[in-house]
Amino acid sequence: MNPVTEDRAPEPLTEYAHRLTRRLRAFDRRHPLLWDAHITGFWVTAALIDYVSGGWRHNAHNLDVPGWLLLTLSLGLSLPLLWRRTHPRAVLAAMALFALVNAWTGAALQAALLQLAVVYHIALRRALRNLWWATALVLAPVLVSVARHGEGTWDQQIGSQLMSITVAVLIGVTVRTRRNYTEALEDRARRLETERDQQARLATAAERARIAREMHDIIGHNLSVITGLADGGRYAAAKSPERAAQALDAIATTSRQALTELRRLLDVMREEEQHDQADLTPQPGLTDLDQLLDGVRSAGLPVHTTTHGSSTLPPGRQLTVYRVIQEALTNTLKHAGAGATAEIELSYEDKGAVSVTITDTGNGSRTDSPSRDGRGLPGMRERTALYGGTLEAGPRPHPEQGWRVRLHLPEETPQ
Repeated sequence: MNPVTEDRAPEPLTEYAHRLTRRLRAFDRRHPLLWDAHITGFWVTAALIDYVSGGWRHNAHNLDVPGWLLLTLSLGLSLPLLWRRTHPRAVLAAMALFALVNAWTGAALQAALLQLAVVYHIALRRALRNLWWATALVLAPVLVSVARHGEGTWDQQIGSQLMSITVAVLIGVTVRTRRNYTEALEDRARRLETERDQQARLATAAERARIAREMHDIIGHNLSVITGLADGGRYAAAKSPERAAQALDAIATTSRQALTELRRLLDVMREEEQHDQADLTPQPGLTDLDQLLDGVRSAGLPVHTTTHGSSTLPPGRQLTVYRVIQEALTNTLKHAGAGATAEIELSYEDKGAVSVTITDTGNGSRTDSPSRDGRGLPGMRERTALYGGTLEAGPRPHPEQGWRVRLHLPEETPQ
């Protein structure tokens, strides 16, 4: 047998039958009384035709049954079907009375077989324990007919009726089981659809948080560099116009870099994927660290770096290290004050482990507390947590002044 079974398209006739069945069920749900009236009207008409045409005489044990009684029995065995779905037990009890009279008088109207339709609805809609007394009610007229008129043997009459009841019950149980199974599948489909929507909303929220975190890092860092350059250019304008012009050039360069990063980030949010691949560049990594440090130095913050080992980090870890260094230097530019310096120590270990320490010699008055928008230090911690790492940020131990941020990413877990 082939392990992979291809789905077959439904046959046209089967699809038409399914579509017609769905329409009939939908119509039945919208107009249950109208449907019941049509079904009941059909069987009432059939019972009356049997009475008027004299067809009942072919099976009757007594041909002298009064006409009014035959009409009453015909209506009593067919008209209650109007309530067979809503009150099947009451309907069967009412029909059983007419069926007993039918058997006792010897009329033997065929409309008595309509009790099987009510038995079907009991098996379909009510607890199966109701079938015991329902079977007794349907069998009682057969016992009366055999005892009073003596047609056939006991085992033949009772066996035939029991077989009819069994078929009606089996059909009802089968339809009930299939209906319950269909409802379970529909409920499962609804729950899966709800779960899918929830997962989509969670993924959207996570993506928004990631984009907001990236925008905070890009805008916060570059604006801090631009602010430092503008302050330096303002002081240099009076004494050294050349230095002021250099500061303006650096501001222009930093602004263009920030705009490029923002465009690249916002492209991710576009629904259309008609991007010019030549304009797309990868996320920053450790190879872009020198460019980052040059911008910070040009803003007036001396930075010294020490590296141990060589980098073999995957892009995701490189981005985390880059963003933590960027955020730490941005905070130094904002809060460290004039004359501060910064130092970065990078230690690459085996299997993707890395440790980074960023210290500065500022006045140490800042707190780097979480901002109201949840970025900054919380954003660095979120990035670190993605790789099971640790992040420590706080003042340097006394008597040293300044701030220290330490990041450690453990070894990569084999997949």
